[in-house]
Amino acid sequence: MMPVNQQYLKIYLDTSVISYLDQRDAPERMAETHKLWEKIKCGEFKVVISDIGLLEIAKCEKTKRNTLLGYLNEIDYTVIEVQGNERAAEIAGRFIGLGVLKQKNFDDCQHIAAAIISGCDAIVSWNFKHMVNPRTAKGIRAITTLEGCKDILIFDPLSFIGGETE
Repeated sequence: MMPVNQQYLKIYLDTSVISYLDQRDAPERMAETHKLWEKIKCGEFKVVISDIGLLEIAKCEKTKRNTLLGYLNEIDYTVIEVQGNERAAEIAGRFIGLGVLKQKNFDDCQHIAAAIISGCDAIVSWNFKHMVNPRTAKGIRAITTLEGCKDILIFDPLSFIGGETE
């Protein structure tokens, strides 16, 4: 359960959240993501994204890329540089080394590392396969403990909009 006063939460948005702002083949998740986006636009959260997320958006088809960048222009956010960041690479590598995720999921590991090194309270993601699941949550806790970092939680966007549906 999230604290009552969410305005002080620093959240890391992985690319899946941003992508679902324009995911017409998943209208329910798209609508839920827009509800979260409205809260973000109102300043309810401090938002962090990474250069990895921006690179993933840059790889989208031109129309979608422009749409997503337009959404990003609506909010205040901080970009954390992960590429070339030795600490982020070290933390991301621990996820692989501990068997939490596989090497082919290194970008997901970098998203998590970005959230950890930027001191976020929570990671927000629609990626249930690799990120929003008990195994990854347990791995995050193990690594933050090993690294002496602040613990970080991981949730889907519904957790931040109260699970409301229309």
